[in-house]
Amino acid sequence: MSPEQKLVALGLVLPAPTNTPAGLHLPFVPVNVRGAQVFISGHPKTSPQGEIIGPYGQVGRDLTTEDAQLAARDIALTVLANLKAEIGELSRVTGWGRVYGMVNSAPAYSEQHLVLNGFSDLIIEVFGHEIGRHARSAVGMHGLPLNFALEIEAELQIML
Repeated sequence: MSPEQKLVALGLVLPAPTNTPAGLHLPFVPVNVRGAQVFISGHPKTSPQGEIIGPYGQVGRDLTTEDAQLAARDIALTVLANLKAEIGELSRVTGWGRVYGMVNSAPAYSEQHLVLNGFSDLIIEVFGHEIGRHARSAVGMHGLPLNFALEIEAELQIML
């Protein structure tokens, strides 16, 4: 089963690729393909139309761990939408290498690893263990750009 077929079987729909808000200058691309290596810039959550919708605030103050974990799962869908727009078919992915998640954390908040499970679990569910398994870091931050509650980046390999 292809990753796209797996998404359908799970009842999931990818959002439109991310639209950069007017007036926001981003001198980088969301997905940077260099040969067989793909670098995914830090992503927030987007709406079905590709509009950036956060979430915003601090986890442990403005969002619960469960809220942030669901947002991390949605961020995985946003990443997959932008990846698919760049490479065509998600079945070109041969391996996820690394995921790095940043969580805008309230003081003393220590469940960043649980938040990022929302992203990791979906990637493994869609791609299977062999392709989807990855190294990961989940770190707490005192703040993120635009007051995002979390931002997730990744590195992976594709077939040429």
